[in-house]
Amino acid sequence: MQISVLTEHDQLETRVALSPDTVKKLVSNGLNVIVQSGCGQQSNYSDQQYEEAGANVTRTISDKVLSSDILVTVKRPDDKILAKLNKSAIVIGQMDPYVSPTEMDEYAKYGHQLFSMELMPRITRAQSMDVLSSQSNLAGYKAVIDSTAEYKKAIPMMMTAAGTIAPAKIFIMGVGVAGLQAIATARRLGGIVTATDVRPATKEQVESLGAKFIAVEDEEFKAAETAAGYAKEMSKEYQEKQSQLVSEHIKNQDIVITTALIPGRKAPILITKKMVETMKEGSVIADLATERGGNVEIAQPGKNIIHNGVAILGAENFARLLPTDASNLYAQNVLKFLDEIIDYENKQLSINYDDEIIKGILISRAGKLVHPMYQKGE
Repeated sequence: MQISVLTEHDQLETRVALSPDTVKKLVSNGLNVIVQSGCGQQSNYSDQQYEEAGANVTRTISDKVLSSDILVTVKRPDDKILAKLNKSAIVIGQMDPYVSPTEMDEYAKYGHQLFSMELMPRITRAQSMDVLSSQSNLAGYKAVIDSTAEYKKAIPMMMTAAGTIAPAKIFIMGVGVAGLQAIATARRLGGIVTATDVRPATKEQVESLGAKFIAVEDEEFKAAETAAGYAKEMSKEYQEKQSQLVSEHIKNQDIVITTALIPGRKAPILITKKMVETMKEGSVIADLATERGGNVEIAQPGKNIIHNGVAILGAENFARLLPTDASNLYAQNVLKFLDEIIDYENKQLSINYDDEIIKGILISRAGKLVHPMYQKGE
């Protein structure tokens, strides 16, 4: 059985799908692993490290590579690769499944089994395969680090003979994995941290980290969470009340981190242009949702801008700014999934299509879209 890893076709992507450590484990289980030369360079993984782990390093995408049983990627591969890839191959990566069904249908027609890792069910057995959590954890940390670097003042309180420096006020909007890590990081740096989220369960989590919870806690708030643990889209009335609360709070904040995402939908606008203009000059906002339209009305994907003296950081993916750790965690997630679908003893695939994990992330099979989101016309 053969697994291939290619250089990501997105030139901005710094991560690689398998690390030398995970390659070593796959090779020790009797699999043949081929990696494209230079695919791990931006993650500080050299060709030599892959070779020492037992991989075959190739400079070209040869017929042998394209005959692989499994292709592992970070992002959805280029359609030119899919067109040439062995039709019975399995492709594993972040497939961006929420694009239009028509576009996904075009990818399905190549005939491969496409597994989209970002659809991993939020169940205990799947936690070690959850790429969204592993990458969001790093993104939350990095957003705080980059924001504090942009901020022109100290973060903790400092008492000196020359006077006292007040601690920075840091506001986290959205308390998922990224938000919780942002809170923890900001607290460790000595900031005064507040946080908001529309899900009631997050209040206790925020307070357990030593931060203060800010939200409109009405009846709609009490039912604002899906069975999968994601935030529901709130009514316009609630959004207006929450916006008023945030508008008053944000005026006095030094750093704001926004992390709100709704699966399959454009990211909600949490901070309007007018709200930015009420903030103090020198304040910083980091928008972690720019890949999905952004939480800040005037944020620009992939760019850092200054508006009315306020810096707005718009990196499209904060996790890939820490490529070594991001690649390592992603590769571990992928390895755990491979353990689920490969019979190492017999060197063959062993996929239970009735399994909850398989049903949750399998997008296409035999040329057709099979995931429930497409069957329901969502």
